[in-house]
Amino acid sequence: MDAAMNDLIRPVLYGATHAITPAVRDQERARKVARVDVVGPVCESGDFLACGTSLPAVQAGDVLVVWTAGAYGFVQSSNYNARRRAPEVLVEGREFRIVRQRETYDDLVRGEQL
Repeated sequence: MDAAMNDLIRPVLYGATHAITPAVRDQERARKVARVDVVGPVCESGDFLACGTSLPAVQAGDVLVVWTAGAYGFVQSSNYNARRRAPEVLVEGREFRIVRQRETYDDLVRGEQL
């Protein structure tokens, strides 16, 4: 995934589990369920969002939903490895809106002295 331990530290920190599903359900691929590890791009042994979870077949470019990340997900997130924190999206029924924009690279270096 492009999400990493800096986005959601709870699984590696204390074993929290989050359901993970494809954002778009494909009935044919849904029949091909496998036990997988869902890992991120940060080169650390703890960079995983799920270990041994059942997930329908996915391909590069598919969008996955990590459920119930909630407020703790954001407040425990970090800029580790120069990664920008994710935007916060509020979902109410079928409506959603971005309530905190994704950080920019300029945000990451704002306090640095050149």
